[in-house]
Amino acid sequence: MEEIKSTAGSTVEAVTGKTSAKAADQTEPPKIGLAVTLAGMGLMTAIVFVLQWLSGIITLGPFNITLALAPIIIGAAVYGTWAGAWLGFVFGGAVLLCGQAAAFFPLNPVGTIVTVLVKGTLAGLLAGLAYNAINKKNKYIAVVTAGIITPVVNTGMFLVGCFIFFMDTISEWAAGAGQPVMEYIIIGFIGLNFPIELMINLALSTVIVTIIGFVKKTIAEK
Repeated sequence: MEEIKSTAGSTVEAVTGKTSAKAADQTEPPKIGLAVTLAGMGLMTAIVFVLQWLSGIITLGPFNITLALAPIIIGAAVYGTWAGAWLGFVFGGAVLLCGQAAAFFPLNPVGTIVTVLVKGTLAGLLAGLAYNAINKKNKYIAVVTAGIITPVVNTGMFLVGCFIFFMDTISEWAAGAGQPVMEYIIIGFIGLNFPIELMINLALSTVIVTIIGFVKKTIAEK
C-alpha cells in the first residue's frame, strides 16, 4: 500500500511540475544566451530602421505615420525592457537619419535631436516595463497596454519637446494660420497620425501576441 501511495505521489508531483513549468513558459521570458540575444536584437534593430524608413512614404499632414512601434513592443517582450529602450532609441535615430524631423532641425538642432531620441527611448522603455509587469497575469492585456503606451508616450514627449524647444516658433506659425496655439498643435502636428498609430497597434495586438509566443518558443527550443 505504501508503495502505491509513493508511486501515486510521484506521479502527481511529476504532472504538477510539468504544469507549473508550462505555465512559467507562457508568462516568463526564456533564458536567452548572449549570441542569440545579439543576433535577435540585430535583426529587430534592422526591422525598426527599415520600417521607419518606409514610413517616410506614408504622410498625413506634415508628419509621417510611424510603422516601427510594433517591433519595439515585440523586442521588449522577447528580450526584456532594456531591448525596448534600445529599439526606441533606434527608432528615434531612424527618424533623424531619414530626414523625418526636417521641419524642426533648422530651428533648433540640439532640441530636435534630444526630443526625437528621448521620445523614442522612453516609448520603448515604458512599453517594455508595462508589458513585462502585466504579462505574468495576462499576455493579451500586456500587449494591448504596451500598444497603447507606445504611441501615447511617443506623441506626448513630442509635445513636451515642442513646448520646451520650439514654442516661440510654433506660436508664430499659429498666429500666421489664425489659430490658437493649442488648436494649431493638435490639428497641425498630431492630426490623424496619433489615432492611426494607436489603431494600428491595437489592430496588430493579436498578431503581436502570436509572434511573441512563436519567438519565445523557438528560442526556448534552442
